[in-house]
Amino acid sequence: MKTAQDGGRSGRSPAFAIGLTLIALFFFAGFCVLGSWQVQRLAWKRDLIARVDARIHALPIPAPRAATRADEYRRVRISGHFLHDKAALVQAVTVRGAGFWVLTPLVTDQGFTLIVNRGFVPPDKRRDYARPQGKVLVTGLLRLSEPGGGFLRSNDPAADRWYSRDVAAIAAARGISGPLADYFMDADAACGPDSLPVGGLTIVKFPNSHLEYAITWFVLAAMVAGGYIIVMRQARKDRRG
Repeated sequence: MKTAQDGGRSGRSPAFAIGLTLIALFFFAGFCVLGSWQVQRLAWKRDLIARVDARIHALPIPAPRAATRADEYRRVRISGHFLHDKAALVQAVTVRGAGFWVLTPLVTDQGFTLIVNRGFVPPDKRRDYARPQGKVLVTGLLRLSEPGGGFLRSNDPAADRWYSRDVAAIAAARGISGPLADYFMDADAACGPDSLPVGGLTIVKFPNSHLEYAITWFVLAAMVAGGYIIVMRQARKDRRG
């Protein structure tokens, strides 16, 4: 003898099974696609890290006049003379605490100007750091310009407040004319450990959580499949009962 509840379950079983199957397929396929995408992103990120690591540890090459994203973090070298009177201080937070990056134009022997991030100075030393004169040879990492400003803070050239290393804006504010490299260089550390500015503080770190994300999506897909199997088995038992 069937109860009203049993009869209701039996009566809606075909529609219930079809709807549940469609919903389960949708979420299962979606989670699998997301998991597969994260696996692809993982391969891409590992390749990127390997390529950047190779650039950082390679021998320096002559600094180019222009750069693309494929050139970022290449080790480069350039010779010329600094324009210390046109340096800009950009707010920075480093392993040494808060302070400023010293960005100084370098008129290169190749005929163009390159903005060089000479390194970090603490707030109390913002005017008291080494200013080498004459011809210099600088090595470091090629970095792409950071236009606009920092997080929730825009650069204010009129007030000489800088929150990002915006090559074009700094050059315009300092009245730098002539050919200008569209990137800046993070200079290597100087010989003296206590010399200012402190170079060589570039942090090259790429977040790589794609494996965890992939596992999460595939686990969710497995949970959908498992839940679907459990519900369908129970539905069959209800119909037989």
